[in-house]
Amino acid sequence: MSTSQKGNLYLIPTTLGDSPPLEVLPLMAKKAVEHIDHYIAEHEKNARRFIKSIVPKKSQPNLHIQLINKFTEPTDIPNMLQPCHEGFDVGVLSDAGCPGIADPGASVVAQAHIQGVKVVPLVGPSSILLGMMASGFNGQNFAFNGYLPIDKKERKHAIKRLEKRSGDEDQSQAFIETPYRNNQMLESLVQTLHPDTRICVACDITLPTEDIKTLTASQWKQKKTDLNKRPALFIIQK
Repeated sequence: MSTSQKGNLYLIPTTLGDSPPLEVLPLMAKKAVEHIDHYIAEHEKNARRFIKSIVPKKSQPNLHIQLINKFTEPTDIPNMLQPCHEGFDVGVLSDAGCPGIADPGASVVAQAHIQGVKVVPLVGPSSILLGMMASGFNGQNFAFNGYLPIDKKERKHAIKRLEKRSGDEDQSQAFIETPYRNNQMLESLVQTLHPDTRICVACDITLPTEDIKTLTASQWKQKKTDLNKRPALFIIQK
């Protein structure tokens, strides 16, 4: 329970896969989980698994977990912060990585600012930032574009548009794909982009199977790569 009149909203990072939490998370994340019993998460099962992995002795029956996902009504979000007004700290957990970044938790954070609840972001792994760091691309001017269209024709148009923006503005363009469609995405990239446009594929970041490579589209075309069902970040730079 917070010592201030209102509780704080802690943004607690999680691992990007099944790596031991304290190998990739700072001690402050563990300390936050130790004292917080109120959480907002995308999936309860994933949240409980993470909490148990980082603080095994924490009482699971005492946890209060509210869900925020694609089924959540926008009108329900303001009430999720009620524990903060009662003096309790609340933790936001992403399924993977940092809450609020490519994650529905962002709407809770926006509501916290409206309600005057202090937001406390904790340090943790972000596949977007780690991928950018390792890409060798322009880290002073980059954009994250979420998911590209599934339809092949629409995806091709999106890829060409991002390539043009990258060249016109010297801006790295990052995006993700559902893991089981990664191979199709890479195929679309090598077939659509100019042969000299560079592509970084950052796969399984922070895991023992981590593989990060930057090659031109023509070089990727000659390389046999299986990204199926492996979390990956794609970045292009013209």
